[in-house]
Amino acid sequence: MTLKYVWLDVDPRNASQGHDDATALMMACQLENIKLLGVSSVHGNASADCTAKNTARCLHAFAASSDVLVYRGASKPLLRPTKHDPEIHGEDGLGGVVGLPSADSPEVQARFARNDDGSFIHAIEGMATSIKDVWHNGTGRQVSVVSSGPMTNIALFISVYPDLLEAVEQFVFMGGGVGLGNRSAVAEFNIMCDPEAAQIVLDAPVKTVMIPINVTHTAIVTPVIHSRLRSPHLPLLEWRTLSSLISFFAGTYKSTFGFDQGPPLHDALTIAYVSHPELFQVQRYRVDVELHGKHTAGETVIDIWNYRICDDSWGSTGKNCLVVQGGSGVAQFFELLLDCVSRCDGVSPLNVHRI
Repeated sequence: MTLKYVWLDVDPRNASQGHDDATALMMACQLENIKLLGVSSVHGNASADCTAKNTARCLHAFAASSDVLVYRGASKPLLRPTKHDPEIHGEDGLGGVVGLPSADSPEVQARFARNDDGSFIHAIEGMATSIKDVWHNGTGRQVSVVSSGPMTNIALFISVYPDLLEAVEQFVFMGGGVGLGNRSAVAEFNIMCDPEAAQIVLDAPVKTVMIPINVTHTAIVTPVIHSRLRSPHLPLLEWRTLSSLISFFAGTYKSTFGFDQGPPLHDALTIAYVSHPELFQVQRYRVDVELHGKHTAGETVIDIWNYRICDDSWGSTGKNCLVVQGGSGVAQFFELLLDCVSRCDGVSPLNVHRI
């Protein structure tokens, strides 16, 4: 199994740094073929300060390697006012969670990447350094850059370090929809937060993979899956932490969107895709973001009928994006997830206090 080098950019709001963000983080820490290089936080479901702290809390709880640190990123979109989503994820982005350590605890504070003078190392600096070290002037390996929130940090990296784009294997992002929105009639939250950043990523000369809400809305934590998270064999990490996150997310998704069978785990599908792309069907399209429409800003426009003349390149002139269509991989995804949770439960420092 080929080892995949990954940089993860998150906005801990739901279960996977927030809610489903935390699940993505946990899987990135525990999948055997994923080498997590670092994690950058970004504004999104909660403020930039909250997302950074939540990311550090999750890295500690999920037993990330000690060299995996949090790099604070953008606090606002490139051009637009900041949006948060407390309605879905809680005021601090980890609504309803129990069992995680305090953000001020020494073990959590140790997770922040700092300069020698104690100042924080910025997301794009950390990203560039890690990618450069792994790429090693072309003699090393490329890195998959994965985004589960607004893509402000990724756009800044592309703009500031264009010479490192050859070291990026792919940009994989959870966001957008095919004729579907979740925070407006046609726009998905991550893209709507910073549509200009998303367009910059789509225009970069690097393979881009979009996992839209059409697909993530099929990855439902049903009562059957949730009951497995409540297994008596995994009483602390699964029940107290992941289960409490998912329970909160289930309530908000039911009240806001009418999901009766359970909440979707959007963001974790990004890590599952990088680890096991064979589980997913994809189709290559030209994808752009609507930037100016009064009612459609943030909409991902997928050229399904090939109206736009494109070449074979990635980026601004080509069919620039692999759009995940779904497939038979949801059941396998949850088996991957539960296996990661089981593995994590055996090494999590939270379980030191298990009764």
